[in-house]
Amino acid sequence: MDWKLKKIYAGLLENEKGYVKKIWGEYNTVCLAYPNQYRTGMANLGFQTVYKLLNVQPSFLCERAFLPASGDDARFVSGTAGIFSLENQKSIAEFDILAFSVSFENDYPNILKILDSAGIPLLTKDRSGKYPLVIGGGISLTLNPEPLAGFFDLFILGEAEEVLPHFCRCFEEARRLGHDRSKFLKDAQKQANNIYVPSLYEASYSNDRKIRSVKPLETGLPERIKIKPPKDINLFSTEEVISASETEMEDMFLVEVNRGCARRCRFCAASFVYRPVRFRSRLEIIESIDRGLKIKNKIGLVGTAVSDHPELGRICEYIMNKGAQAGLGSLRIDRINEEMVDRIKASGIETIALAPEAGSQRMRDVLRKGITEEDIINAVEILAGKEIPNIRLYFMIGLPGEEEKDIDAIIELTKKIQHCIISKFEGKKKFRRITLSVNQFIPKPATPFQWCPLDDVSIAGKKIKKIENAFRRDKQIKVIHDVPKWNYVQALLSLGDRRVGEILLAVNRLEGNWARVLKEVNINPDFYVYRQKNFDEILPWDIIDLGVSKKALISEYEKAMKEI
Repeated sequence: MDWKLKKIYAGLLENEKGYVKKIWGEYNTVCLAYPNQYRTGMANLGFQTVYKLLNVQPSFLCERAFLPASGDDARFVSGTAGIFSLENQKSIAEFDILAFSVSFENDYPNILKILDSAGIPLLTKDRSGKYPLVIGGGISLTLNPEPLAGFFDLFILGEAEEVLPHFCRCFEEARRLGHDRSKFLKDAQKQANNIYVPSLYEASYSNDRKIRSVKPLETGLPERIKIKPPKDINLFSTEEVISASETEMEDMFLVEVNRGCARRCRFCAASFVYRPVRFRSRLEIIESIDRGLKIKNKIGLVGTAVSDHPELGRICEYIMNKGAQAGLGSLRIDRINEEMVDRIKASGIETIALAPEAGSQRMRDVLRKGITEEDIINAVEILAGKEIPNIRLYFMIGLPGEEEKDIDAIIELTKKIQHCIISKFEGKKKFRRITLSVNQFIPKPATPFQWCPLDDVSIAGKKIKKIENAFRRDKQIKVIHDVPKWNYVQALLSLGDRRVGEILLAVNRLEGNWARVLKEVNINPDFYVYRQKNFDEILPWDIIDLGVSKKALISEYEKAMKEI
């Protein structure tokens, strides 16, 4: 490891509070890798939670690694510098376990890049026992681990707080007894929920390229991987562990408020993965807030349904009375009232995000949003009346059953919102901006829309362009959006099966040249992305049992089609 990189790592650690540095030689060693840059990874509360869970195990040492920043790529060419842990600057190939925390499908190629750069064989079948055990977890893998099945020895799916300590005890016991990797993996698969060893299962395919079956290779293995969530999230705290500068949310101390969402919007994976909805008690949250206020003066309240917390107002008031600020994600439109906005504003928040998701009532009903245009305008009137100077609106395009008039409805609703704001702000403090975040709908596993195809990306691009053109000359409205071609990649990695692993291998070999990869690899990606799936076919993620029956998802899908 060269001195320049050591200096970079030392500088990062100097600006951190809360990291753990243990002495090598006394522990089972784990390198926790985030397949993106430090700035992004350190803003991920799940990543930080796993770091804490591993380091509190008495016999375990956990350090961190990240994808190098773009300016450092020259020192991370495969086979030259490798990739090193942050705390002790050890090569990631020296650890007993290499654990990836994965939240986004588009980070999958970075996993292979990190393995390759460390000299670790990409495919599980090519790795001997001298290499780290490669494991992975996170929301995207919980939804569908199959595209990465060939690269991981083991997946820990779902929420980690209960299963990860159990995994550590199993690993320690296997090493004490001298069990080889193969026996450890089989025992782990048989003994615990949430654990999936893909090499112990075989997928077969029909002539029409659909999955014929996915079966365990031995008796005694579960037919499906059951995901069991912790019932009481008050038994543990989920909060920022390491406070660091140069991260995406460096000014906020992050505190988790809840998991799951009772709204069950048909497009939202979190509603179906993190079941049932669970809220932390106000007292537990305040304990986390008090710890955070010793470090920062702004508390970021995060969760899948923050505005549904029954005591959110009192929590914000507590932060305000401490002379601090609260940071909130998107607020549920029908939960906004004057009392809530007063408390939010008093805590220093100047931007509120709302998610109508669709411009027309027809499409909101298809999505099962449960809100009307009247709800939206009422929320905006309250925000404008309280002089909130910035509003962010989230919309999706490319939804099932969408027509041109639904795109026009986004434009018209935005204009109505703008008019409402201007009328409320007249003679008062100047309103600054509406930010219109327009993103393409991507079908997700384990949702009622899992059978739907992605809208053609060229058509999606035209829809986005139409919205942009409608507000091109309006300086008060800013339109931002994803790049449609990357939505295609995300859909491929989200909906693909094990054969998509061949595409990822080619992406790594051709250094991210997706256009060339999709021409050269003998796999038709449109089969996964643009095809309407049948109810009776086996889907790649059917091996995972999240506790939601396919019958229930089909029922919700059919209700959506009736709305269309």
